[in-house]
Amino acid sequence: MDIFEKCSQYTTAKEVMQAGYYPYFLALTENEGTEAVFHGQRLIMCGSNNYLGLTTHPKVRQAALDAIQRYGTSCTGSRFLNGTIELHEQLEREMAEWVGKEAALAFSTGMQTNLGTISALVGSEDVVILDKQDHASIVDGARLGWGDTLRYRHNDMADLERVLKKAPPEAGKLVVVDGLYSMEGDLAPLPEIIPLCKKYKSRLMVDDAHAMGILGGGRGTAAHFNQTAGVDLIMSTFSKSFTSLGGFIAGDEDVVHYIKHHARAMIFSASIPPANAAAALAALHVMQAEPERIQRVNDIGTTMRKEYKRLGFDIGKSETPIIPIFIGDDMRTLTIWKELFNAGIFVNPVLAPAVPEGHQLLRTSYMATHTDEQMSRVLETFEKVGKQVGLIS
Repeated sequence: MDIFEKCSQYTTAKEVMQAGYYPYFLALTENEGTEAVFHGQRLIMCGSNNYLGLTTHPKVRQAALDAIQRYGTSCTGSRFLNGTIELHEQLEREMAEWVGKEAALAFSTGMQTNLGTISALVGSEDVVILDKQDHASIVDGARLGWGDTLRYRHNDMADLERVLKKAPPEAGKLVVVDGLYSMEGDLAPLPEIIPLCKKYKSRLMVDDAHAMGILGGGRGTAAHFNQTAGVDLIMSTFSKSFTSLGGFIAGDEDVVHYIKHHARAMIFSASIPPANAAAALAALHVMQAEPERIQRVNDIGTTMRKEYKRLGFDIGKSETPIIPIFIGDDMRTLTIWKELFNAGIFVNPVLAPAVPEGHQLLRTSYMATHTDEQMSRVLETFEKVGKQVGLIS
């Protein structure tokens, strides 16, 4: 069999394109802040991870420009060899301090952070334990490790304990969860997870890619629950609230030192370009200096959750400015997405198998820089489209 045969047999995406409902790889003319432009049409952006709206902040932009002037466009090498500059180390020190850990290590992307960290730590005699709704980067990091992978039902503490009991007592164990789940906007119950990890002698890693900048005064899920000491490793990306590119892992100095010398995803990748490191660092400084942005995005989230519920939409268990609108069918989800898009609202359709069958949804997310007028228009449009398609009455 020709290995390329599967490529010609894959027709699903082309069929959706031909039907006019293809929602992916949309090349936007403009995509900064609360609005985007597609083929001349201006849309309110409710699908971005730019939670604090810092991509347009003058201090963040200037920091990136200054870094290019000083360092050029790239470090042209791995952190392990010639690709480390002082800016990387400053970024790591300040991120570690921000999340309350001894040390941090920066990777070139968030995906690589999880791939490198988990695969470096999980050896052949170890077990990694995942929530069934963990991000794909966590799942792939576990696959790259040499140990066994066990999974438990989403946020089900009885099932987590069942899985922890199942793991060999002598095995090294690492539980990995998303702090804030990026599709449904709900939180990992760290106050319940941490005692179970201690009981069964497991370490705990929290992926705070989406929580950083939103929860815990911007410090993430562990800070939100006042449980920083009980979380062994805190991971986050620079591509969301920090409005750049890259990621970091933070924890005890000895653990970070080990990851630094064993994480293939970091050792064999070029380092973060200077402009990206500078932008992430500047975003952190703005976050610290302008805490009202964190309050604003959470206030918007509270208002939008309340209003969606009032209108009759199913938003599940969201507690954050990430708010799903559950539809439950692939084609219906695409149809509603298209109607909203045509009406000037950009949201993200999430289909099976990215979510379980029957849980297809529209993922909406909000920024501190959204205006009240924009949010009113979003709600009015959702209400109109929802009634038009029979999703709400």
